[in-house]
Amino acid sequence: MPPDQVTSSSKTIRVRLMQGDAIAFGPGKADLLQAIERCGSISGAAREMAMSYRRAWLLVEEMNSCFSHPLVSTATGGARGGGAVVTEFGSAVLARYRRMQKKAENSIAADLAQLRALMNPIEGNPDDA
Repeated sequence: MPPDQVTSSSKTIRVRLMQGDAIAFGPGKADLLQAIERCGSISGAAREMAMSYRRAWLLVEEMNSCFSHPLVSTATGGARGGGAVVTEFGSAVLARYRRMQKKAENSIAADLAQLRALMNPIEGNPDDA
């Protein structure tokens, strides 16, 4: 993954939007949408994220089936090859999700810092020294 990529940076809180038992949207799906935007294809996004094409395709299908409009639009391969684009609706969902994620992180920051101060350090972790 490129170092300048905005990804699900939070290791402490994960915002997930559920629809029944399905995770309609969460940090991994948000990262996948961003990778599709960069790569222009599900296969390229899957390679970038070190996941199988099948897994990426299933995640895209799950997202598209959970929302009222598709988040990703695909084109079948051919002479010019296939591809995928994040729809305008998908971009709006992604932007709203990232805002929600940031608000959630900010809202627990003080409590999280207090709880971390009460924890034992992880051996060999320079951040805990």
